[in-house]
Parts: sequence; C-alpha cells; structure tokens
Amino acid sequence: MTLKGVELMLLVLYALVFYAIVIHRSLQLSHRYSEKLYGLRAGWIGDRLNDVSDAQWRNFRGNLPVLTTVFVVFSLVAYTLRPTFRLNGRGMSIVWSFISFAYLSYLHGAWSSCGLFSCSILWICCVALRMNDAATEKSLQIDKYSFMMYLCYLVYAPLYIAGPIVSFNAFASQLDTPQKNFSLRSVAWYGLRWALSFCLMEMITHWFYYNAFVISGLWKYLSPLEVFIIGYGSKFYVAEISVDMALFPVLVIGIFWNVGGVEVPENMPKCINNCYNLESFWKNWHASFNKWLVRYMYIPLGGSKKKLLNVWVIFTFVAIWHDLEWKLLSWAWLTCLFFVPELIVKSAVAKFQVNNACGKFILREFGAVSGAITISCLMVVDLVELVERESTKMGLANALRHDSIALPSQHSIQQDEVGSSLEKTEKGIAGGKKVANLVGYVIGPSGINWFITRFLQKDGLPVLGGMFTTFYVGTKLMFHIREAFPDEKR
Repeated sequence: MTLKGVELMLLVLYALVFYAIVIHRSLQLSHRYSEKLYGLRAGWIGDRLNDVSDAQWRNFRGNLPVLTTVFVVFSLVAYTLRPTFRLNGRGMSIVWSFISFAYLSYLHGAWSSCGLFSCSILWICCVALRMNDAATEKSLQIDKYSFMMYLCYLVYAPLYIAGPIVSFNAFASQLDTPQKNFSLRSVAWYGLRWALSFCLMEMITHWFYYNAFVISGLWKYLSPLEVFIIGYGSKFYVAEISVDMALFPVLVIGIFWNVGGVEVPENMPKCINNCYNLESFWKNWHASFNKWLVRYMYIPLGGSKKKLLNVWVIFTFVAIWHDLEWKLLSWAWLTCLFFVPELIVKSAVAKFQVNNACGKFILREFGAVSGAITISCLMVVDLVELVERESTKMGLANALRHDSIALPSQHSIQQDEVGSSLEKTEKGIAGGKKVANLVGYVIGPSGINWFITRFLQKDGLPVLGGMFTTFYVGTKLMFHIREAFPDEKR
C-alpha cells in the first residue's frame, strides 16, 4: 500500500471515530433535554419528536404539496397550450403572467409583506438584477422587448420561488425556442439525490434537535465539547436545508421546467461542505447571484487587480441586500477580515513553482493547515453566534407559539443539571458588558467574552485543539476526493 493509501485509511478511520462520537453525544443530548426544547412536535417516525423550529424548513416542508401542484400545472399548460395553439414567446408570456399572478396572489402575505423595508429592498434588488441583465445581454429582435414579456419575466413563478437568476434575453429566447437539455438519466439522478437528502433531513430533525438547542438557549449550560457538537450540528442542519431547497428546484427544472422549456442555472453546483476556503464557498453558494456580483460589481471595481479592496464593497452590498442591520454589516466585514488573509496567501503561493516531491508535500500540508484554519475560524464564529441568538430567544418562542408548534410546559433549568457550567457562563457573560455593540452578524457582544471565558480554560482548550485537528483531517479528505474525481463538481 502506498503512503497516500495509508494516509487515506487513517483519515477515514479518524472521520469514522469523530462522527461516532458526535452522533452518540447528539443522541444523548437530544434525549436528555427534549422536554425543555422549543419547536418540537410529534413526528411521523415512531414516537420521536420532530424538530421543526426552523421557519424556513418548516414552511418549505409544509408547502411541498402546493409547490408540486403549481409546477405540475405549469408543465401541463406548457405541454398542451404551446403545440395546440402554436403559441410563440408573446403568447406564452401572457399565459405565464396570468398563472404566475394567480399563484402569487394565493401566497400568504405575498402582497402585505412588500410594505416591510427588508422585503421591499430585497425585491427591489432582485428586480434590479434582472433589469441590468436585460439591458446588457446580447440584443434580441426589437419585437421581443415588450411590457408583457418583461412582466412575465419578473413574475414567472418557478424563478420567483426558486431564486436562480437568469437574464431576460435568455428567458425571452427560450419562450420562442424551448430548451430540452435535460436527459432522463440526469433527471433521475437529481430526483434520487433530492429524495435521499430529504430523507436525511427528516432523520436529522427526528433524532438530533440541533436547531431547537440553538433557539432554546440550553447549550449555554453544556460542556465545551457539547457546545461544539451543537454548533457543528446546527451548521450541518442549515447546510442540509440549503441542499434540499436547492435540489428541489433543480429537480423541478428537469421534470417540469424541461416541459416548460425554460432552462436556468443550478444555484448550488458544488457541495458546500466540500469547500475548504472562502472563495470556493462563495462561488458555489447561490451561484447565480455570485455570477451577477462578479459581472456587475467585481469586474467593474477592478477585478483581481483590486481584489483586496473590492471584496469589502461587495460584501457590504450583500449585507444591505439582505437587510439594513448593523449585525449584517458586521457579518460582512468579519467575513472580509477572514477573506483578505486567504487571498494574500493564495496569491503568494501561486507564484511558487514546485516540481520535487518534498516541495509538493510541503505545499499540500500547508494547504491543509490553511484550510483547517479557515474552517476553524468560521466554526468559532458560528459557535459564538449561539450566544447572539439567545437574545432573540423569547421572540422566536412567541413566533413558534403563534405557529401552532407544541412547546414544552417547562423551560426552567435546574441547578443540579447545569452545575458549575452555569456559574462559569454567567461570570463570563457578566464580564463582557464593555465589549463594543457592533461586533457582527454571528459574534454578539456577549458572544466574544463568553467564548473566551468558556473555551480558553482547561476543559475548553482540548476541544479547540480537537476542532482544528478534525478540520485538518476533513481538508485532507477533500484533497483525496478532488484527486480521485478531478472532473466532478464536488
């Protein structure tokens, strides 16, 4: 067996042990505190409770029948009306506009929410993205530019719901010449991926109550190792939600939109858990939005020549695009703070040409350590995010009550359950009163001091070391996957 083979075997063994520990402790925590967590209700797997505390997942899961029905209707209309009446782009735009407006009027709060600033600015930005695309794409024939066609482009229900950005010219041309680039094999593969992802998500929410721990605030009374497990699990939870919600429209594109004839880009072309640097992560997270940012902001601001400066402008815009809040602006600036060193190191390493085995080994190890540092920094930020979320716990709990989700009758924490952890946590939070208010989207004013107090102790330092080692191993495994499948989008 080669050295790489031995290394791979050891890495896989470490990963198996790590996940065995995480799964075992997660099951213990979920069982022990299930009566004190917000957002749990009766599930359909045995007698397990189901964690539906995340509003995004709860709404997506609950509206799957409606979404499926809408896309089936779109498909049937496209399949029957287009050939029967020989509708071209203009005729189909009228049909799509009518159906889209009918569906949007059905959506609960679809019109009233437009009065909220956060929704308004988000909608305005989305419209602006499409308007810019329409103005700068290669010109179509003049008769293709009409008010009805543009209105159809703005409210076309599949794009309105799923979110991928496609230019007006591409959309209009496909109404005249429907695209059929999806094969039966690719559709079946997307369907299998989505079914497996959905089943995995259901298993996670029935056995591991990560998000419920986050919004309930019980993690503050746990050991550093258990806090890390909750933080790691909650990030996997969010990633799995994103995968499910990203794959569903792709599946719909293959099955239904292929009939409708409108092809759009995949919004998550690479598994985000296989991104060990920030640049790769942001290229594959909402890829169509990233493409727009590169085209209309990154390149006009100077591109790679001024990369260290224009990332600050771009991430500030992204924060405002989500909502005008200090915590989002802080999140953007903290992301840039991590991003700039990575860009500098990658630029410096790219100038070295290594041809011998020793140099390649050193460069590979340096890349693994750098990846582990990047992931560890982001994980630390995610851990202290839990402290910031605690400040909104009561508001979330009230929202859950109004959403007809069963809440436990008891939420008080007994002193014998928290022990000395409660005293240490309270002292740590009390000592952080003088920290600046503007700290970040995921790092709250109490979060910084709590993290330092809790993790930079005798029982916390080994957890930080283990966390770094784990992410180092994970990065090395990603290297092996990349080398084994060089042509795959992984």
